[in-house]
Amino acid sequence: MSETSIPDRCRLVLIAPAPSSGEEALVEAALSGGDVASLIIPPYDAEEAEFQARAEALTRLAQARGVAVMVAGEPRIAARVQADGVHFEGSKAELAEIIAKHQGRMMVGCGGAANRDDALELGEMQPDYIFFGRFGYDVRPEPHPRNLTLGAWWAEMIRIPCIVLAGSHTGSVVDVAKTGAEFVALGNAVFAPGADPAREVAEANALLDKHAPSFAEAEP
Repeated sequence: MSETSIPDRCRLVLIAPAPSSGEEALVEAALSGGDVASLIIPPYDAEEAEFQARAEALTRLAQARGVAVMVAGEPRIAARVQADGVHFEGSKAELAEIIAKHQGRMMVGCGGAANRDDALELGEMQPDYIFFGRFGYDVRPEPHPRNLTLGAWWAEMIRIPCIVLAGSHTGSVVDVAKTGAEFVALGNAVFAPGADPAREVAEANALLDKHAPSFAEAEP
């Protein structure tokens, strides 16, 4: 997480873009735009060696700025590149195994819940967070209604933090923040062709500063 003062409201999580010749520059630019809690690096169907090399480069880049890194997929790759944690999507049994084996050394987050029952089953394993949304599916300007509904329900009922995927427009972070979610994820809004990553991150933080509820004020 950022070494500067941490905002007392919903914070940004970035979804790293698909591999490209300028990927590192895009991520570096985004991280220069303001507060970012963490970076999630999906494999995007890459071969293991290719993904590991990419994850290592992005992990070093992000951690140098005080941003936590979650590597999606295999825990061994997250461990090899010294990421802060692993993001897993799979069965409750597999998640339980990963948590038992790795949570003492790194964070373990999870995703893949399509409904409340799925989310509760995954939550029983006590992951460090749960993610509502699917990488690459932020193709509409607004967040998916199901993600907003699940995020609002989870934030009200469960103490485990949640990340909710926003839409392809930076302004959609406001809708996510109003659910009470601790984190809002941006992918295409920041990294789509033609976007200015630094400007989009700065705009997202400005919107959150203005519209996101304060967690301290929400406490009973």
